Amino acid sequence: MIKAVLFDLDGTLADTAPDLGGALNTLLAKRGLPPKDMADIRAVASHGAAGLLALGAGISRGDEGFDEWRAAYLAEYEACFDRDTVLFPQISELLAALARKGIVWGIVTNKPAAFTDRLVSKLGFAAPPAVVVSGDTCAEAKPSVVPMLYACEQLGVAPQECLYVGDAQRDMQAGRDAGMKTVLALWGYIAAGDRTEEWPADFAVSCPSDIEALLG
Repeated sequence: MIKAVLFDLDGTLADTAPDLGGALNTLLAKRGLPPKDMADIRAVASHGAAGLLALGAGISRGDEGFDEWRAAYLAEYEACFDRDTVLFPQISELLAALARKGIVWGIVTNKPAAFTDRLVSKLGFAAPPAVVVSGDTCAEAKPSVVPMLYACEQLGVAPQECLYVGDAQRDMQAGRDAGMKTVLALWGYIAAGDRTEEWPADFAVSCPSDIEALLG
């Protein structure tokens, strides 16, 4: 029996790409570089600052200057992180349905807590999350199982009693390795070249209402 549903945040619960991309394009403009199309931004948005900087500036973690670029990007995101971000369609209805069924829900994201905590309070969830685990809550982030198991401990449920819903390969890997059932959110930030059929997902759903159907 499923007692809890855990979700990724960016690209699963909330459409954060407009603000993630807006911060990137503002930074690129300040440094004399061309903006990136939102379609390209959406394809990498789940990979956070590192993915966005690789797209926009061609700079990767470990490259000289990366830390400075990342700090500058996060400063731009700080100024707009909640400007255009909204819940995806049907998310509110899904969370209300979980509450009616007595199923608790929570968030396990790689987003830093400095942003997660403030954003969660502004999104207007139909029912509040029972646990929120950010990328820096634990010593390790996804695809590690550490934040997944921490969330279970906080909820008092076994991993086998959880669904984990996410839109990235690391989400599916972390959930599977932790012993949860995994659900791939096909409405999320998935690139055209991603081989999702090779990701360790137990289910793939095209809209949030499909998750309620899985729960019966």
